Amino acid sequence: MNQTVKRFRYAMKRLAQAVPIVLAIIVINFFLLHLAEGDAAVALAGEAGSATPEYMAQLRQKFGLDKPLPVQLGIYLKNVLVFDLGFSFRHNMPVAELVFDRFMPTLLLMVSTILIAVGFGVLLGLLAASGLNTWRDTFISVFALVTYATPLFWVGLMMIILFALNLGLFPTSGMENFAAFHEGWDRVKDIAHHLVMPTITLSLFYLALYTRLMRSSMLEQAGMDYVTTARAKGLTERRIVFGHILRNALLPVVTMAGVQVGALIGGSVIVESVFAWPGLGMLAFEALFSRDLNLLLGIFLLSALLVIAINLVVDIIYSFLDPRIEVG
Repeated sequence: MNQTVKRFRYAMKRLAQAVPIVLAIIVINFFLLHLAEGDAAVALAGEAGSATPEYMAQLRQKFGLDKPLPVQLGIYLKNVLVFDLGFSFRHNMPVAELVFDRFMPTLLLMVSTILIAVGFGVLLGLLAASGLNTWRDTFISVFALVTYATPLFWVGLMMIILFALNLGLFPTSGMENFAAFHEGWDRVKDIAHHLVMPTITLSLFYLALYTRLMRSSMLEQAGMDYVTTARAKGLTERRIVFGHILRNALLPVVTMAGVQVGALIGGSVIVESVFAWPGLGMLAFEALFSRDLNLLLGIFLLSALLVIAINLVVDIIYSFLDPRIEVG
């Protein structure tokens, strides 16, 4: 059977398997969030300073919080099926509209971070492994250790002080300069200019992970029997590394990249806070403290769908990297 057809059928099978997983995630998130004390009515009453029991009951009725939890869950599941994620009382707008507006900045930050972290991580890991126990290997290993141990918020603040305030090379915060009313390529360049520092800050932590993982994976593959056989056949070291070792060494890196997608959304909260980047991480942080449960559920649902989709892509990439791995 054609390999493309196999991959397509495999993707459809995985999508079908993802349906009960998404349903379980929705149910678990719903009950976990409702286990915490307080609700939207309590948050609004706290902001007002005081509220009568009648007003609190009116608020709970307005938001549907006066019904038993199983009934609320049933209503929420029915709404999700028609892509209705509810209403955000904090932002006074539908959750779906708000989440998708904030999703694009987060997706932009995540994609640029993954590309830089994986790209440079693979390159540095390859250089370290090829120069084992040399000054190059030591320098790269120390660099990875330092960047892994350095807090993200400190890196972000130092970059703002150095590159934004002292040198004036980049803007201190935000996603774009709205006052300039840029359009077309001018807007693209403006967003890219604002994206540089948040991306580098978030990339450094994950860059260290991929560098160390790639180095150890390269060294592990270099000791395999098939490498010894390739050398015995007289293949050049360059061909052995790039034609055999590299493709196999990339498998755990690709796996880690897929797993880290969910962690990226959590890690972006700090970076988005430091650089005032209008993404999902900052939105989830605000929703948590305002008890905006509908908004939190919407963010968690979108995050779960994103992780499932990325892991499906990772499985497909596996079959390209290693022909021995078949899908179907």
